[in-house]
Amino acid sequence: MNTHPSPATTTTARPAPAPTSPGPSRLALSLSRTLATAARVLRQLRHDPRSIALMLLVPCVMLFLLRYVFDGSPRTFDSIGASLLGIFPLITMFLVTSIATLRERTSGTLERLLAMPLAKGDLIAGYALAFGLLAIIQSALATGLALWFLGLDVVGSPWLLLLVALLDALLGTALGLFVSAFAASEFQAVQFMPAVIFPQLLLCGLFAPRDTMQPVLESLSNVLPMSYAVDGMNEVLRHTDMTGDFVRDAAIVGGCALLVLALGAATLRRRTA
Repeated sequence: MNTHPSPATTTTARPAPAPTSPGPSRLALSLSRTLATAARVLRQLRHDPRSIALMLLVPCVMLFLLRYVFDGSPRTFDSIGASLLGIFPLITMFLVTSIATLRERTSGTLERLLAMPLAKGDLIAGYALAFGLLAIIQSALATGLALWFLGLDVVGSPWLLLLVALLDALLGTALGLFVSAFAASEFQAVQFMPAVIFPQLLLCGLFAPRDTMQPVLESLSNVLPMSYAVDGMNEVLRHTDMTGDFVRDAAIVGGCALLVLALGAATLRRRTA
């Protein structure tokens, strides 16, 4: 009788190796990490009343002053008030976002965050979400003030006016996040305004119709997002219904905001040089 056990009885069954967890992706966006980043930014802003005042009140104050600068010429306020309703939020969101993001980097907070399982996309999306919520409040306040208190006369729907103002504020947020990657101090972040905002302000059609500009400047204005923000506001000012040009202008402004946010995620650095 064979007393040797068969190989089947001597071989010890080995458990299958447990699948290794790949861990959080550094590239893919995570909703939970994005929401956590947005909540942290909002908590910090809650303790910074000056930034909140700059974002929410300054556009309203500027519109109020503009209305009474043209007190003797209400038609002038009607013609440029709608355009500035989109420009003012863009400028203020650009300033606040660029400075706040740079402050995170120079204080070392950004480096600590990116040492965690937090992708750059999560960080940028979280900032965009937090400032986007403030942009909604800012745009609603400015639009309501202009239409129902200052008497801005528009032919189209106030909701379309609010939509363009919100897209402009989001574009300012995206531009602020993007340029903060190239500044070494808060002073340098402010210095980017003449380079990024002022050329768009001069060429957007606010001071002169774009088709009357020198051809090179007209071509340049055709690739600047603020030009389409002003065009979109003017469409609401002149037409009762949503036009195809309005849809095009709004889509370009929104698309530019998304593109700049993607560039901001790609160029985000942990610390200043």
